[in-house]
Amino acid sequence: MRVLHINCNYISSALHCQLIDELNNQGVHNVVFAPISSATIRRVTPSENDVVAECFRKWDRICFDYKQSKIGKALDKALGEERFDLIHAYTLFTDGNTAMKRSLKTGEPYVVTVRNTDINAFLRWRPYLRPRAIKIMQNAKAVFFLSEAYRKTMFDKYVPERYHSELLAKSYIMPNGLAGFWSSHLRNDVDPPHLAAEKPLKLLYAGRIDRNKNIPTTQKAMAILRERGIDSTLTVVGEAEDKQEYARIASDAFTDCLPATNEEGLLPIYRNHDIFVMPSFTETFGLVYLEAMSQGLPVVYTAGQGFDGQLPEGTVGYHVDPHSPQSVADAIQQIVAHYAEIASAVPQLTRQFTWQGIAAKYITIYRRIVEG
Repeated sequence: MRVLHINCNYISSALHCQLIDELNNQGVHNVVFAPISSATIRRVTPSENDVVAECFRKWDRICFDYKQSKIGKALDKALGEERFDLIHAYTLFTDGNTAMKRSLKTGEPYVVTVRNTDINAFLRWRPYLRPRAIKIMQNAKAVFFLSEAYRKTMFDKYVPERYHSELLAKSYIMPNGLAGFWSSHLRNDVDPPHLAAEKPLKLLYAGRIDRNKNIPTTQKAMAILRERGIDSTLTVVGEAEDKQEYARIASDAFTDCLPATNEEGLLPIYRNHDIFVMPSFTETFGLVYLEAMSQGLPVVYTAGQGFDGQLPEGTVGYHVDPHSPQSVADAIQQIVAHYAEIASAVPQLTRQFTWQGIAAKYITIYRRIVEG
């Protein structure tokens, strides 16, 4: 089976190449077309089957169809008459519209994934594009959502009721997968986990540092916890993409900021903390939650965003209102009250998020579509 992957985020994140690698391992022939702007930060080195096309400028995104015309021309130039059994578009708008246009010309079926920017940017701030979203999903053979929370938001807010049954029938929840390093380093302590007596609760955040990650709300929650008699400290690990936000965070007396590090460096940091807290305003999925869970940390995550609903509430942690420090403080206190039970469960619950299993699910759906 030959699959064309259209992915505008492919070289800016190592996430997507992990799925491609596993699809390759399971016998799929993959070609990736990555349309990017000159401003795209390149974090992944393309392979021989990847076509990276620097085909639009940053400001072209102001006019959606103008940018799309540039991407379409670059795709035609790169692939010529080459044909595929299936196209997988990795965003609803930028990639999905390109896949739909190609499919209408060539007859190749396509599937599409709905992501954070689709829900929280395009659909929210560009209402004139909402009919386009419906059209892209109608023409797709399958629509993937990274979480039930995103599917619910899509159908509650943006899909007219007359289209619900048609689109729900071909929608699937397909989360992201845990990187192989963390899968092979699952924490399996013999002794039941517990909180150190008479020591401050050790909270952790790891990832890029910007306003969306909402770290100051965690710091305000810590102040509430101190009023309740629960002392805590926060360790922040990551690259400061917003220097002003970083300075604000670092000024807190109960927060320790560490530079970004690799997986080997993060491993002992995770294992030396008690709870992972990330009340982001928006989040496509939040793989860092899975990383923390693999090392035995309960997690605090955002209600209605990508990780919410992946597992029953209370099994690995609790969701929160990112605008409410009290909500974050309440969630942390709930975890403290049930710490041994939750912390014992989280490493094993991460096993269902391996790329091997997720790729196998994709292939099952791909084949069903290709074979009719």
